[in-house]
Amino acid sequence: MTADVNKNLATRPTLGTCYYPEQWPREQWQEDARQMAALGLTWVRIAEFSWGVLEPTPGELCWPWLDEAINVLGQAGLKVVLGTPSATPPRWMIDKWPDMLAMDDKGQVRKFGSRRHYCFSHQNYRQEAVRIAALMAHRYSNNPYIHAWQVDNEYGCHDTTYSYSPAATKAFRVWLQQRYDNITKLNEAWGNVFWSMQYNDFEQIDLPNATVTEANPAHHMAFRRFSSDQVCDFNLSQVEVIKQYSKAPVSHNFMGRITDFDHSAMAQNLDFVTWDSYPLGFLEDRVQATSEHQCQYERQGDPDFQAFHHDLYRGVGNGRWWVMEQQPGPVNWAPYNPAPLAGMVRLWSWEALAHGAETVCYFRWRQAPFAQEQMHSGLLRPDSSPAPCYGEVSQLAQEIKDFPITKAKASVALVFDYVAAWAWEIQPHAANTSYFDLVFDCYKALRKQGLSVDVLPPCALENQAICDQYQLLWAPGLMHMSNPLKAALVKAKGHVLWGPRSAAKTQDMSIPVPLPPNIISLPLTVQACESLRPDRPLALEQGGWVINYRELLDTKANILEQTTDSEPVLVQQGKQLYLAAWLDQHALQRLVINLCTMANIPTFDMPEGVRCRDTKEHRFWFNYDNKPHQVEGESLAPGGVLIQ
Repeated sequence: MTADVNKNLATRPTLGTCYYPEQWPREQWQEDARQMAALGLTWVRIAEFSWGVLEPTPGELCWPWLDEAINVLGQAGLKVVLGTPSATPPRWMIDKWPDMLAMDDKGQVRKFGSRRHYCFSHQNYRQEAVRIAALMAHRYSNNPYIHAWQVDNEYGCHDTTYSYSPAATKAFRVWLQQRYDNITKLNEAWGNVFWSMQYNDFEQIDLPNATVTEANPAHHMAFRRFSSDQVCDFNLSQVEVIKQYSKAPVSHNFMGRITDFDHSAMAQNLDFVTWDSYPLGFLEDRVQATSEHQCQYERQGDPDFQAFHHDLYRGVGNGRWWVMEQQPGPVNWAPYNPAPLAGMVRLWSWEALAHGAETVCYFRWRQAPFAQEQMHSGLLRPDSSPAPCYGEVSQLAQEIKDFPITKAKASVALVFDYVAAWAWEIQPHAANTSYFDLVFDCYKALRKQGLSVDVLPPCALENQAICDQYQLLWAPGLMHMSNPLKAALVKAKGHVLWGPRSAAKTQDMSIPVPLPPNIISLPLTVQACESLRPDRPLALEQGGWVINYRELLDTKANILEQTTDSEPVLVQQGKQLYLAAWLDQHALQRLVINLCTMANIPTFDMPEGVRCRDTKEHRFWFNYDNKPHQVEGESLAPGGVLIQ
């Protein structure tokens, strides 16, 4: 699948919610369904955690409750997204297959008692997951109320991608033999002559954990590739069996800042993708912002984090995507869990729709009074009274009626690659740095200049026609680059910014020769690289700082920017540019303005906390700040949305 996120299609946005009928009395279902429809909701996701109710003992299938729930919801005019329940295998499953549980990198079993307690490599559990998915798909294949499917729930949540179990070890050895064919090739590819790490047989190879010091980078990369393939294969096995029976589209709900499996590879076999957006939880748990930043945006969320994922998953999903879970109030899982500022639930929802979401669903319909998520808000309180966000959702439902949104072509493409994320994790060369943060810093700099951005996987830009749509392409930190991607970027009609660390490694984490980046359009070679202490940044002659990382270049290209010690940082040859360092936001802002001037892209400096997004018909303004701002002659209150 080649991503084309600029498909010129109008979307009539819809809203939905996540509902758990098995957790509530049957006599409550009909009123819930009536109220959902009256609120203006269209979609309702159900059953993704219901295996213990569907099959309380092995082979004892209990369908009547689910039949009734689907009918009640459908007859109220709601469209059902039916989830397969493989994220929560029931307790009897552990008795049947005790070795299906994953192990952490210290060899400790990850026990039953919450969720996601399985190893992707356990073949018998995979067959059980396919079995229950097949039973559901067969039973509901012709049900007029089932309009979409969700496979499993939140792959990677709770650090569950990597398993160090016997099942994973066995599957890894098979995967290695298929990839390398013979042990000699593996030893050569991994450089196992170093430290006498040679193997005589694939059965000798363990997983890269519990070694005395760091394991071979090639070993780590192979394990990450393998683990990603296991997740994708697990998902595909359910997709295939659902499609044997049902014509309804199939999806999965991704998460924020999860990079340990290749979402783009998985999306090849999905009809659309969704993700789960929790702006306040993410600010505390995943943005990795300063304390000052967290305090300023504690009730609004980071101004760019949600937008980045909207653009990321639009690219991953070939232009089709939803928010399957939107935070409606305080959550239960972050270090601190404040309530949203008034208006923010509406703002988050409008922002998702402006970025091309077809649907925004709220998690959850009613707050649960029991178990692990009882402190997680819903649209309703546990007593069924409306929660504070209820009115905002009601307002939004009225606002989006007869409001089609057509995607606009972005001028800027930013590349995001999951394999690059693994490479940076394996060999960051600097403490507390990550590929995600590098790309996110670039995205923030673009957004602060009022730009709409397409975030694309490398495979999309291997297509020259898509590559040529953009006036500016930015590819930071791609440690391994395929030859087709290199060729497309060299031939691109627009301006291209490479680096840092472009093409710095082979697929097996070795330094290539000729030395990187080996780009035919740029006369430069990386002679050396260094990482920087947080308290020892390097000053730039034009202001701002090099932070975290820089490369020392031998180049004949035109030097546009250098450090005060006269080392080139930004060089140019025609429309091709190379950035040899990680820059702070001050320098990145200047860089973006200069790049956009070269590429004839208009920019405008945004007020603090204010962001915008363009569609074909409208410009949307969003105020994440905790104070009002003037935008286009109008006052935009905190939590406010302006549509022009």
